[in-house]
Amino acid sequence: MDENPHLANHIFSNSVEYLSLFDESAIWAQKVMFEDFKKFENATVKEYVHVRVNVCGSPLECPETFPSIGRVRVKHRGILLTLKGTVIRSGTVKMIEGEKIYECRICKHRFKVHPEVETRNSIPKPTFCPSQNCESTRFQIVEDTKICHDYQEIKIQESTQVLGVGAIPRSIPVILKDDLVDIVKAGDDVIVTGVLTAKWSSDMKGVRCDLDPVLIANHVRRMNELKSSIDIPDDVILKFKQFWLEFKDAPLKGRNAILRGICPQVFGLFTVKLAVALTLIGGVQHVDASGTKVRGESHLLLVGDPGTGKSQFLKFAAKLSNRSVITTGLGSTSAGLTVSAVKDGGEWMLEAGALVLADGGLCCIDEFDSMREHDRATIHEAMEQQTISVAKAGLVTTLSTRTIVFGATNPKGHYDPDQPLSVNTTLSGPLLSRFDIVLVLLDTKNPEWDAVVSSHILFEQAEPGKGNSDENLTNSWPLPLLRRYIHFVKGYFRPVLTKEAEKVISSYYQLQRRSATHNAARTTVRMLESLIRLAQAHARLMFRNEVTRLDAITAILCIESSMTTSAIVDNVGNALHSNFTENPDEEYAKQERLILEKLSCIDEFPGINMLEG
Repeated sequence: MDENPHLANHIFSNSVEYLSLFDESAIWAQKVMFEDFKKFENATVKEYVHVRVNVCGSPLECPETFPSIGRVRVKHRGILLTLKGTVIRSGTVKMIEGEKIYECRICKHRFKVHPEVETRNSIPKPTFCPSQNCESTRFQIVEDTKICHDYQEIKIQESTQVLGVGAIPRSIPVILKDDLVDIVKAGDDVIVTGVLTAKWSSDMKGVRCDLDPVLIANHVRRMNELKSSIDIPDDVILKFKQFWLEFKDAPLKGRNAILRGICPQVFGLFTVKLAVALTLIGGVQHVDASGTKVRGESHLLLVGDPGTGKSQFLKFAAKLSNRSVITTGLGSTSAGLTVSAVKDGGEWMLEAGALVLADGGLCCIDEFDSMREHDRATIHEAMEQQTISVAKAGLVTTLSTRTIVFGATNPKGHYDPDQPLSVNTTLSGPLLSRFDIVLVLLDTKNPEWDAVVSSHILFEQAEPGKGNSDENLTNSWPLPLLRRYIHFVKGYFRPVLTKEAEKVISSYYQLQRRSATHNAARTTVRMLESLIRLAQAHARLMFRNEVTRLDAITAILCIESSMTTSAIVDNVGNALHSNFTENPDEEYAKQERLILEKLSCIDEFPGINMLEG
């Protein structure tokens, strides 16, 4: 573009003509090169060669040529257009007839006739001879010159993150040909460069026939590898390392500074903020020799009375994640959550649902209890095996759903602490066992807590946004930096368990299995996997590559918070009233000693007794 701006302008403004000339030039260049390579045995000529134009990073990537799908208008027709979206539907690969070669019966002139997209790829019969001084209207098709192309239609929808509230996400069909077919599937994020044209909608009796916009793709770029559009400069990474150097002697104080940045408008709720951070960071996926995968993503369920800030945490977690889908239980069916089969133009296609679209990100489901029982059962496979197996309308396939599920629900009536969790929430045991952390937020009467919360809310109302301008990371982290931090630690660290951590986790799991009468639905082997995942997530949060005893104890405290009755630690209390302590490291030392005494393995860690002494 810099070398020949004049040609670049022609490609942009008159794409159809110039791109076909480029393709012909590429075929001619290939033939010239083939002459030199004829002496090699394996030299072959590629039949269909296309010149692909990637506008990424060029001046063509401007708002005029890179509109959102909802802003595509008639003025964009015929120019080189770039659209960004998520593939929601992927059609089958078909074979369509390409150009036909006709011969004039009088002057014997041969010429090509291309199919018209407007009339659904039908090839019109020529009406006149293109050669000069010939007025013939009689033509015949040249035999054995039939050319066919691979052809696929996909549908892309604009990302919900860039839309305002109340806006409906728009979609547009995209035509892929030859080497572009089958390179994307439902749920992929793509950037498509192509030429906008229109085609007649299918003719149905009594329905007006309209021209529908359609994009003929020239270049498709998958964004799955670069799904996180979060750029982390080196100076920001240096800032993270400097932050942890400052808190070298009091690491938990540094951790609490990060946690204060999560949902700052909600006062306190330390346990919930820690759980949200650990869920978003997640553990390390384990694949054994036989290829069996143990998921690395954690799932979180908040069970609480009205007004305990559950939806606030859901919305904030969606902002922190680089790819998120928010849905409510009442408006979600099993097909909407997983995948639906739709009929388009006489054939069945699969359309991706919320869990497939959130692949590699976060799926927030509010009002989890409002979902119907059989709809809830469809997400069992998606949560544990991280795939969705579909057998609908003759389409049998498996789709990937490596997603974090974050649910919020109200208890059934008044929460009864004497009853197990499955009775209080009407959620089945198999579903509850899939959630790594289930936090119960009970709105109990506490005059001191009420006084502190009310003063915090009134202070926020009086001086809104006062604390957000502070650049000092020792107090609270702003949202953009928090996003970058979570993304960085997820990609950079792969923590490994130490012997100490293994011993603590194993002892706790065995103790829970012995006393698992009340919470039998939770104390399964999945609990052991959850403990490992949470300990790994906490090690990542603490900017480390090994899981220490501290991480194992914190994972136990998180799991304990979700055990309403059979708690080893009696002083955890209600998760709703958990506040940030002044001296977290001292508080932790007490809790660690208490837990290790209960686990009967304090003698194996002599360092603790020395500290006490």
